[in-house]
Amino acid sequence: MTDPSLPNLSRLRGFIGDFTRLVERLGDDEAAILDAGRSLLAGLVAVDDWLPDAYAQPDPVHYRQYLLHCDPHERFSVVSFVWGPGQRTPIHDHTVWGLVGVLRGAEHSQRYELRDGPPFATAADHLPVGSVEAVSPRIGDVHAISNALTDRPSISIHVYGGNIGAIRRSVFDPLTGERKPFISGYANSALPNLWDRSKPVPQAA
Repeated sequence: MTDPSLPNLSRLRGFIGDFTRLVERLGDDEAAILDAGRSLLAGLVAVDDWLPDAYAQPDPVHYRQYLLHCDPHERFSVVSFVWGPGQRTPIHDHTVWGLVGVLRGAEHSQRYELRDGPPFATAADHLPVGSVEAVSPRIGDVHAISNALTDRPSISIHVYGGNIGAIRRSVFDPLTGERKPFISGYANSALPNLWDRSKPVPQAA
């Protein structure tokens, strides 16, 4: 018998293994990584039975970014973003490719172009559970994300082409376009333990 309250870490473990093989095979081919990676991330967020509660906790004031895994060569990282009701990011860039998959709730994504003066709003998307979108300097790197729900948290799983919590990035003033550098870091002080198999583990998907 398995404990249904335990997260199915085998699903996350399998995703990390598949993504590691993907970046090893495709190298610097960003377009191919985003195409194949989109399918892998869509499969991960299609079933909500694997995210440990410690990495799904909202903050009453700010959204939280929890590191779930960082490739030992920092070729990619996997994080959970947890948004309380009404919480949002500032307008920001990434400087690396990224994939965003919605696991719980719904999110609103507003893209921007940088011009002289204020950032110019372009496409906006409503992202329900199961949806995946891509960003990169090549296809569009500047956006703001918000929780589309006013009564409960939303959670998305992000995969980035680097150790996103250690990358120097920028936020942009919505009125002037002024650029301010930041390094996001992470909200957690420990990683999910993917490798302890001493406890009952839910059957792999």
